[in-house]
Order: sequence, then C-alpha cells, then structure tokens
Amino acid sequence: MGEEGFSSDSSLLYHRGVPSAIVASEVWELPDQSLVANHPLRPRHLRLHDLFSGDGADLDAVTGRRLVLGNADVRLSYAVAAATSPYYRNATGDECVFVEAGAGVVETVFGVLAYRAGDFVVVPRATTHRWVPDGSAGPSRLWAIEGNGHVAPPKRYLSRYGQLLEHAPYCERDLVGPTAVHLREGEDVEVLVKHRGSGGAVVGSRLVHATHPCDVVGWDGCLYPFTFNVEDFMPITGKVHQPPPVHQVFEGPGFVVCAFVPRKVDYHPLAVPVPYYHSNVDSDEVMLYVAGDYEARKGSGIAIGSVTLHPGGHAHGPQPAAIEASLGAEAFDETAVMVDTFRPLELGEGARAAEDPAYPWSWAGRRLR
Repeated sequence: MGEEGFSSDSSLLYHRGVPSAIVASEVWELPDQSLVANHPLRPRHLRLHDLFSGDGADLDAVTGRRLVLGNADVRLSYAVAAATSPYYRNATGDECVFVEAGAGVVETVFGVLAYRAGDFVVVPRATTHRWVPDGSAGPSRLWAIEGNGHVAPPKRYLSRYGQLLEHAPYCERDLVGPTAVHLREGEDVEVLVKHRGSGGAVVGSRLVHATHPCDVVGWDGCLYPFTFNVEDFMPITGKVHQPPPVHQVFEGPGFVVCAFVPRKVDYHPLAVPVPYYHSNVDSDEVMLYVAGDYEARKGSGIAIGSVTLHPGGHAHGPQPAAIEASLGAEAFDETAVMVDTFRPLELGEGARAAEDPAYPWSWAGRRLR
C-alpha cells in the first residue's frame, strides 16, 4: 500500500492469498448522502444525541453512520453502534474517527487496534477493517471525519524528515499502532468499499474476496492505522488568549482537526479567558462538545453531544455574559473536538434532523422574523 503514487508513505503487507482475487462485485447503496446549502446563512446547533433513540444494539459503525455535514473535501458523520460492522474500506480518503464514548477494537489488515473514549482512530485510505464494539462499555458513539485525502500531523510540528518536534503538543510515543497481526482465514468474504464515482460523487460497492482480506502474516513500513487519545494532547497556553491553531491535532486537504482540552488559561492579570468575537473569514468552524463545561457557550442550550456550525461570513464568539463570568478563571474544564474547513459546509440529513432552531438568535435573545 502506497500513497501519492508510491512517492510517499507506504507499507508492505504479506498476504497468504491473492488480495486481487474477487468473485463478485455489486452496488452498495450508501446511507443518505444528500447535502443542502446553509442558506440563508445561519450558525447552527445540532443535538447529535437526538439522532439515535436506542442503544445502537442493531447498528454498526459503518452502515449506521448518519451524514451531518459535508463538502468536496470532508464528510462529518455520527454513529451510535453496538454491533460488529461489516468489513469495510474507504477508498476516497483517510478516516479520523473520534470516540466520544464506548470502547472496543478495530480489526484491520495490519492487526488489531484497541479503542476507548477520547481516542482519535486514524485509518489510512483503502485499509480493510471492521469495528467491534465492547458491549460491556456501552454503545460506541463515533464522530467520523472522512477526508478526500490523507490525514497527518500539522507540517509545522514536523522536522524535514517527518519527526514530531519538541514544541509539538504530542509526540510519537502517544501514537498507538496495531498489535500483532491477527490472522484470519476464510473464503468468499464480503467487503464494503466507499469510493469515488462520477463528478466527484461518493459511491459504494460490495466486493466479495475469494480469500479473507485479513490473511496477512506480517507487514512493515510507515503507513498503518493508529490511535491517539485526546488526554495525551498537551495544550499550549500563554499570557493572553491563544488563537485556535495552537489546538490543532491533524490536518487534511481542505480541513484541520483541533482538540480543546482541560487546561490552565491566560495568566495575564487583565486577561479575558474566553475567546474574543471573531470572524474566521476563510473557514467554516464545527465544534463537537465532548465533556466538561464549555465556558463560552453557557446559556445557549449547548450540552454534551452538541455540535455547532459557525460558518464563514458570520462573526461569532461567547454568549452574552460569558465574558464577565470568565474573568479571574485560572483553568477551564472542557473537552471539544473542532473541524475547520476551507470550503463551505452543507447540511446532511443528520444535521437537518437534529437542529435546534433557537440557536441562531441566542446572542440577541430574540428573533425579528
């Protein structure tokens, strides 16, 4: 497996069978992938926990995903899953899946990855894998960030040889790779493949492999899936408020992924700890609220499991009275995952089903019409 025409990271996988040998290919009808424009322009509050009424017992992390937001570079989906997923590979780009809750393993051609709450699970493009939730930990709540390219640490944190530098907020020891290869055998094994269709559309196919795709006896190289837990992210703080790039964890073509974690806040005696009102003129900003008490959003109705969309063209910032309430604070106890995109995001069926219609007017406290 090699990226960028085998001119970038690659790995050699030693299969017992022939990975090209397939005996069937059919259409896999993907869940609703429709998108509608955020028009008229509004900030949005989406209550993701309202999307699934049960415990996910009959849902899996692949076919049970509901598309929330998307554009030509990235698709953001949510799933509540307790069932083992089909074998799956995403041939459109890398996946970076944040585990809001739950635990389990991801079985891959490279071996087994254990996951737990707070993990980012990064699966390289076209890696065959399946999700196996641990029922004793409750359903897995998963925020899936599906890129149309590769997900990697920010370039400013890497040496010219690819090592994470000392000023980076995490390092190589924080990245957990797969355990020893878990050899699987069998014939006529079905794999769901998400891939590129005509005109940039994302489509699905159902391939049946003559031998098990996870019949790998070993591998070597620099391309492999891994997990990174948000608790291992070392926040960068300063005398005055630090801008969002200090929270960045990963980047992909057309988007970045950031983590806001419990941290000491600005230590200048006159500092205002919550963010200033700001207009990120090149980006749409999406925030998933994971844990704690997000100070800037108090009084807005936002809770754990909420997602906000603050689009380019709309200046946003703390809710009324949040600035005054934050004065004198020494630390914030909050965990959130942010995705900034450089093309406008459109609303998937999940966003349309989970929207809080009162949120756009929460700063003013009223709606004109």
